[in-house]
Amino acid sequence: MPSLRGQAFTRTDLLKRIGRLEQLAGVRAVTLADGSERGVRVLEFRTGTGFAFDVIVDRAFDIGRCEFAGMALAWQSPVGFSGPWYYEPGGLGFMRSFGGGLLTTCGLDHALFMARDTAEQYHYPPKPYEDYGLHGRVSNRPAKLIGYGERWDGDECVLWATGEVVQASVFGEQLLLRRSIESRVGESRLRIRDEVENIGHSLTPHMLLYHVNLGWPVVDEGAELAVPATRVSVRGTDQVEGYRRMHGPRRNFVEQAFEHELAGEADGSVPVAVVNRELQLGAYEVFNHRQLPHHFLWRMLGEGTYVVGIEPCTNRIEGRLDARVRAELIELEPGERRGYDLELGALVGPEEIDAFAARVTRMVSSARSSERP
Repeated sequence: MPSLRGQAFTRTDLLKRIGRLEQLAGVRAVTLADGSERGVRVLEFRTGTGFAFDVIVDRAFDIGRCEFAGMALAWQSPVGFSGPWYYEPGGLGFMRSFGGGLLTTCGLDHALFMARDTAEQYHYPPKPYEDYGLHGRVSNRPAKLIGYGERWDGDECVLWATGEVVQASVFGEQLLLRRSIESRVGESRLRIRDEVENIGHSLTPHMLLYHVNLGWPVVDEGAELAVPATRVSVRGTDQVEGYRRMHGPRRNFVEQAFEHELAGEADGSVPVAVVNRELQLGAYEVFNHRQLPHHFLWRMLGEGTYVVGIEPCTNRIEGRLDARVRAELIELEPGERRGYDLELGALVGPEEIDAFAARVTRMVSSARSSERP
């Protein structure tokens, strides 16, 4: 049952105290009205705890603004949540429409840096290869809104939304992302269930990366990364020592990327967070290592672009061509589906932060013990 202001309520007791659920929680559909965001559909979620987030319907059902008690958990870029009609597909064109937010989905047939790869699977001679831009196309595809609202499961109230995103081309990929998002009244977290299906008739490559973007004030001087990493490798910098501790914004900072080898729990769950103990607030993700076996940290601690990305992925950081060489590039048969689960939320207060940190520490200790002869 919902716990609000430290008190648990049955459905009956809660509804005696409010005129309608929207007084404290709910899902509201709005349309943005100005600038490059004009016409973009958004679903605003509030869970009653101070946890609130937006689902950007017209940007792959991704998560935009996210906050707790008025304090931002997610970074937002100067681009804003522009409509998909402003997308520039080639090269680094992704950056022209990368609004940030709590979640930007990268894929569905390509993620990570640019690559040229064969297109022979589509049997169209004028197209012998495909040029893939940074992080693929899906985050710039509008969703079909299947439904949204609130439902009661006994004394639990679930806020929900479902959408479908098609990424398709004639003589190219035909992939469907079905996304369901749920958040319970009285909790400060959301759960995403994704299913990617090849709805075409050709064998089709598939890559997926969840670009989870955390920002100030959670990311600030002294904030720390909690991750059950057993090994770490680095790209773009020689600095490894102390990389889990954040510093304030620096002028002319050059981005850094770290790849983790991770310990997982018995069911495959992997918890990762950035916590700010001075603020007593953190933001976290939990994903399944069996679904997403690779994980990256994006440290971009510059002025304005002051963001930490915690990013589970289907592939290694070297990207598409490396995956093909290693025989690790996923290829979906016609009608084949793959499922992914992701939980995102806030850690509020020392007890929640300490419990999460202890969970991570136990996982690393257990993994290292199992490696000993």
